Amino acid sequence: MNIWPLIIAGLAGGSMAVQGALNSILGEKIGEIEATFVVHVIATALLGIVLASGITHGNIRNIGSAPWFSFLGGPLSVIIVWGVLASIARVGAAPATTAILTVQILTALALDYFGVTGQKANIDITKAVGVVVFIIGAYLLLREPA
Repeated sequence: MNIWPLIIAGLAGGSMAVQGALNSILGEKIGEIEATFVVHVIATALLGIVLASGITHGNIRNIGSAPWFSFLGGPLSVIIVWGVLASIARVGAAPATTAILTVQILTALALDYFGVTGQKANIDITKAVGVVVFIIGAYLLLREPA
């Protein structure tokens, strides 16, 4: 198994937790929708600089060949950033992230099962047990202490 994609995924996960906390602080100061907008403007500017630098290996001119639904990542990004900053501001980073990860894993399993990205996966007993154990763990993390 190639470990680098998993390391990158771990980096993204850690970044998501930190980003959510920082965005919730910004949202408290300027408003949730306003913070979501500012975060996306900054990200757009940064990516514009990266694209203008020519260091990427893609070809943005191929944009017309992408299926229409592949562009839904943009609106979903707004929902993600806003949802993370709003939930962390209300319940804290750990409970919000627990809820996020639980639904994220269930959704990802469904996407893989149906082969949406071309990576079709079977849900065997090991994965099913893993999901059940994960859900039990999420419940234990989210429940109120007695």
